[in-house]
Amino acid sequence: MPGRRPHDRGHTMPRSQALRIVTYNVRYFGHALKGIASTRGAEHRIARALAELDPAPDLVCLQEIETISLRSRVARGRKAQGETQLESFLASIEREFAARKRPLPYDGFYFGAHANRIRRVNITTHGLAILVNTDRLSVETHNVDSPHPITHHHVKRFRDRKQARICAHIQVRDPSGKRLHVFNTHISLPTPFARGFWTKGARMGWGVNQLHEARTLAAFVKRHSAGDPFVVCGDFNSAPGSPVFQYLTGEAGFRSAQQDLGQLDPDDARAWPTAGFMRMRMHLDHLFHGDGVRFLDLDGSARFGDRESPFAGLSDHVPLVGRLRCEAPRGAT
Repeated sequence: MPGRRPHDRGHTMPRSQALRIVTYNVRYFGHALKGIASTRGAEHRIARALAELDPAPDLVCLQEIETISLRSRVARGRKAQGETQLESFLASIEREFAARKRPLPYDGFYFGAHANRIRRVNITTHGLAILVNTDRLSVETHNVDSPHPITHHHVKRFRDRKQARICAHIQVRDPSGKRLHVFNTHISLPTPFARGFWTKGARMGWGVNQLHEARTLAAFVKRHSAGDPFVVCGDFNSAPGSPVFQYLTGEAGFRSAQQDLGQLDPDDARAWPTAGFMRMRMHLDHLFHGDGVRFLDLDGSARFGDRESPFAGLSDHVPLVGRLRCEAPRGAT
């Protein structure tokens, strides 16, 4: 763990009162093969990097997770045939914790979004996952059975072909008994069917479809958090300063943990990149919060391309790691 940063001064608190959260787009554990197929090597290395975080995260929100598909199994051998990707990943994390003489503290929740099929064969599947440290948090509700759809279909006739986007939701109680709502999402890429896609230099977060999805997401968060403390995290495919970012931190009333703690510049989308493609560097992943959540630090986060990070080279994104506290929600006495 790196040393404490200036913005963390004055915010030390007992372990029992602070929660640690991770949000990470793991690219189906297939980064080594450019996303074409998942590999056990990538899965094990990501599990090891997560297990090395100290203290262990209380919540791990993952994007681009499969169930069972041709892509998730083709490069993994016969032993993986009947195992979901989340089950396999949890087994890898359990081995890493056992190697450190620690029991596995996590329960895993999978939220399915979409499947591309040929006849009855799943070629690829898409979804989100949330790992909850049940030694410290109690799960009260979740929407595993019916994740909230947020997809905006710009061209109606392509509705069935477009990859569905969802919002996963879990409601937990922290060690002090305070309620916390956790929302995990993955917003679409900007649609190429809108004129602005071809006329604007900046695109990530400028898509009209992305703004529609951000509005649907914000309405869902407001309806289900109902004034309780909440965190909204994930891959938003949107840069700081984009219309999506401005809407979420403006009209929607979300706060950006990275902006609060000086980790990003809304006027410079590449100042603190969380993702990369070839030589491109982009800030696309975010930790938003509101109604009584206060982020204390982002220790454990690293820029995309930082070779000293234990997550370097494991995905086309890097994780955001933050420590937060639930305070009194609005209107509480």
